Amino acid sequence: MTPSSRVYRGHIFHIAGSPTVTTARRHLVSLPDGALVTTDAGRIAWVGSFADLPAAHAGLPVTDNRGGFILPGFVDTHLHFPQTYSTDAYGGGQLLEWLVNCVFPAETRLGDPEFGERIARDFTRRRVAAGTTSALVFGSAFPHAQDALFEESQRAGLRLVSGRGIQTVGSEPARALLTSEAQALELVTEEIARWHAVDTGDPATALLQVAVVPRFSLSVTPTTLAGLGELYDDVRGQGVYFHSHLNENNRPGTGEIDAVKSVYQVDTYLDTYDGRFLPGSAPGGSSLLGRRSILAHAVHCEDRELARLAETGTSVAHCPTSQQFLGSGTMPWLRTTSFGVNVAIGSDVGAGDEWLVSRVLNDCFKVHLSEPGEEGLALDPAALLFTGTLAGARALDMEARFGNFDVGKDADFLLIDPDRWEPLATVLERGIRADDEEMATDQILFALLLALRQPAIAGVFVRGRRVLAPAG
Repeated sequence: MTPSSRVYRGHIFHIAGSPTVTTARRHLVSLPDGALVTTDAGRIAWVGSFADLPAAHAGLPVTDNRGGFILPGFVDTHLHFPQTYSTDAYGGGQLLEWLVNCVFPAETRLGDPEFGERIARDFTRRRVAAGTTSALVFGSAFPHAQDALFEESQRAGLRLVSGRGIQTVGSEPARALLTSEAQALELVTEEIARWHAVDTGDPATALLQVAVVPRFSLSVTPTTLAGLGELYDDVRGQGVYFHSHLNENNRPGTGEIDAVKSVYQVDTYLDTYDGRFLPGSAPGGSSLLGRRSILAHAVHCEDRELARLAETGTSVAHCPTSQQFLGSGTMPWLRTTSFGVNVAIGSDVGAGDEWLVSRVLNDCFKVHLSEPGEEGLALDPAALLFTGTLAGARALDMEARFGNFDVGKDADFLLIDPDRWEPLATVLERGIRADDEEMATDQILFALLLALRQPAIAGVFVRGRRVLAPAG
C-alpha cells in the first residue's frame, strides 16, 4: 500500500512537542473525535478535532475509526532477533547461566541460512502484530541472518536499526558465535556498507540503519573495544549507532557487574564503553557513548555512571519485563531520570516474553509502584505513552521524524479497534470514569495502554503506508 492523502478519524492520543518524561503530562493531547491528516509523501499535514478540519482537507477520503483510537507507532529500543523463539526458555537461572544454557545454543541455530530466513520472517511478523513501527534490534552473529532480517524489514516497510552481535571471547556453548577481533571489525564494516541508510542514503530519513553491537563487555576484550572505538570514530558522523548492555545483574562475586570489574580491573562498568577499559579505568581508546548510543538495562548504575550517560546524551533502554524474568532487579526510575537520562522502553525479547510495547509498559508501571519507600511512584499514563513512543524516537536520535503527531513528521501510527479484543472493549466502555475531565482522560489512556492486546491493533502504518506482515 502506497501512502496517500487521507484523513484518519478516531480518538487520538499523543505527546506533542518535545517534553521530558517529567513534563509529558502537560503535553498530552487527547482528541476524542480527532482527525489525523496524512500526505501522499507519508507526512502529517494536520492534526486536530474532526469538527475543525480545514477546508483544504475536507475533500480527502476518510478512514473512519470512531469508537477506536489512533496512537503513534510503538518504539522498542531493545530486543533480540536471534531469540525470537527463546521467550520463556526454562533451565537458565539468572543472566550468565541463562546465556550459556538457553541463549547461545538458540543463537547458534541461525548459522543455518534456511533457519535464518525463517526466523527473520517470524521476527518481522511479530513486530507487525505488536505495532512496533521502529526497533533497535540486537542482531545475529551470522551475516546471512542479518541480511535476511534487513530484507524482511525492508519489504514490510518497518523501521529497523540493527547490528550483528559481536563476540570475540566466550565459553564453549558460544563457540559458533565467536570471531577473531580482526574479523569482527571487518564484518561490522561490511554490514555498515551494505545496509546503513541503504534505502534513502541519508541517516536522517532512512528506515534501515546499522548499529555497532558488542553483546556486552564480557564478550569482547580490550583489544576489541579499542578497535570498535576506532571504527566508531570513523562512522559516527554517518549516523551509525552503538548498542549494548550495561549493569544488568549485580549478584555478588559471580554476577555480570562484578565479573566485568574483575576482568577489566575498572572502577565502573560504564568505563569499558567510555574508552576507559584498561586497569584502573585508564584510557585505552575512544568512547562509544553519544546521542546515537543506547545501553540496555542500567539497573545498578552508580551516580557517576548516570551523570556520564546524561552528559554524553546516551539513552537507556529500560526492560522491566526481562529484568523480572532474570531476577535482575528494577532500574530505579526516579534516581535515573533525575540525572536527566532519557529512558525509553525495551521489550528485551527473548528474556522478555512480551512483544507488545504496551504490555512492557504495564510491567513498567507495576515494578516502579513497587519500588521501596520514597523511590516508589505511580507513573501517570502520559509518562507511559511518552516512554513507549517519543522517548524511543529520542533515543534513536530520530525525534524530528517520528514519535508523535507534530505536523511535518512522518506518519507512523496505529489504528486500535477495541471491539477486536472484547476485554479491552468492555474495560473502556464500562470502567468507572471521573467527573473531572482531565482525570477521566487519564483513566481512558491508562486502561487503553494496560489492557491493549495484539488483536485490537487493526492497522500499522509507517510513513503513511500500511505495513504488511510477511506470509507465515
